[in-house]
Amino acid sequence: MRVGILGIQHESNTFLSVPTTMEHFRNGAMLTGEGIRSQYAQSHHELGGFFAALDAANIEAVPIYFAWALPSGTITAETAEELIEQLLREFAAAGELDGLLVAPHGAAVSDPYPDFDGQWLSQLRQNVGPDLPIIGTLDLHANLSPQMVDACDALISYRSNPHLDQRQVGQQAAELMIRTLRNEVRPVQAAAFPPVAINIERQLTADSPCREMYELADQLLTRPGILSDSILLGFPYADVPEMGSSFIVVADGDQQLAEQSVGELNEYLIQHRTQFLPDILELDAAIDLALASPQPVCLLDMGDNVGGGSPADSTFLLQALVDRQIDDAFVCIADPASVERAATAGLNNAVELEIGGKTDDRHGHPVKVAATLLSLHDGKFSESKPRHGGRTHYDMGQTAIVNIADGPTVMLTTRRMVPFSLSQLTSCGIEPQRYRILVAKGVHAPTAAYAPVCPTLLRVNTHGVTTADMQSLPFKNRRRPLFPFER
Repeated sequence: MRVGILGIQHESNTFLSVPTTMEHFRNGAMLTGEGIRSQYAQSHHELGGFFAALDAANIEAVPIYFAWALPSGTITAETAEELIEQLLREFAAAGELDGLLVAPHGAAVSDPYPDFDGQWLSQLRQNVGPDLPIIGTLDLHANLSPQMVDACDALISYRSNPHLDQRQVGQQAAELMIRTLRNEVRPVQAAAFPPVAINIERQLTADSPCREMYELADQLLTRPGILSDSILLGFPYADVPEMGSSFIVVADGDQQLAEQSVGELNEYLIQHRTQFLPDILELDAAIDLALASPQPVCLLDMGDNVGGGSPADSTFLLQALVDRQIDDAFVCIADPASVERAATAGLNNAVELEIGGKTDDRHGHPVKVAATLLSLHDGKFSESKPRHGGRTHYDMGQTAIVNIADGPTVMLTTRRMVPFSLSQLTSCGIEPQRYRILVAKGVHAPTAAYAPVCPTLLRVNTHGVTTADMQSLPFKNRRRPLFPFER
């Protein structure tokens, strides 16, 4: 038997002014055929799980097409059409297949298709007909749509935030495909869409209130006939009707069982919705608390959450550290112009910089400082441990480490980089334990890397396109009513 593997993954922040183009995907991943296997088979990504399970079952894995870009703005119309055209062209050339394993993200938005994942999955289903099994994975930040559910026989989401279980979930999906092809099971699925948007600050799966909801989901898995269940916490930075939480239950041929079980998850969240309201910590209070807490302290910059599509050049925390003359702090800012200016000045030379705040007016103003260039790097690093995103090799472009006079050390990168890995720092000679305060531009994704070295992690409600105060964002297309917007 032959099972095809394909996917398009993007998390689209519709509040970001910069759109996502094909260049963003070329800078991420745009692979066909054996290039997918060589890059992902040994990774912690769900594609690695697909390959591992199929290989173990002696079923031929047929890599077809995979495209991925770092979370960013809405996908342009031209890019959306080109991605779908490429996927369908490569699929048509793949030959006869017995099933398809797919890897959408679930929160991709494009200009012509607000439900971009539902669009390409539906076109794929139209091409293969109703009988070929399509089983896929989803990021737990998916904004699930009925269109996605209808296009697939089964969808299974990650269960961990930060996403440390992507490979295992890929294996689970592939094993369900294997059992389906062997006629051992017949998956049917049901979904529920409670009118609740879960704040990003409350989306740490190992802690309350998520932990108790996942315990209920685990209990449902013990019922005879339940093949899988998934909690989609949702991505609150996409202004689309699907924005919000959802649930999926996959049962073995029993639609009624799937609907009954997913209804229990739905009712649980509605009844406990107020527990998912955020605990907001403002900037000045966060720095005061950091200085009085066990150190190093990781300040998680929620308004500039790069994993949620933000520009990575917010300056609110940097400006506060400069103003307070905190010189044993570390901040990373994406700013190619400052990298070039620092590199031109030369090692150990002073240079006047205007750091960050260049993308738009929502993430602070450029910080004007006198700095010294400490080192230059190519920005490439690798991570061997399972980390959010499932990848092992990273490239943040030419990178400059500068020290601000009477202020923090700043890593200036040419490309945006989500702080998934401490190798981002150590590859450039930065020793995290030397600092009192480390700023990481994320919410939960950085915790797997930073928690082992930072006894204190504080989530800071900064302004920006990923602010924890999602009720301050200018939504126009979301569902109504939707908690907490409508209490």
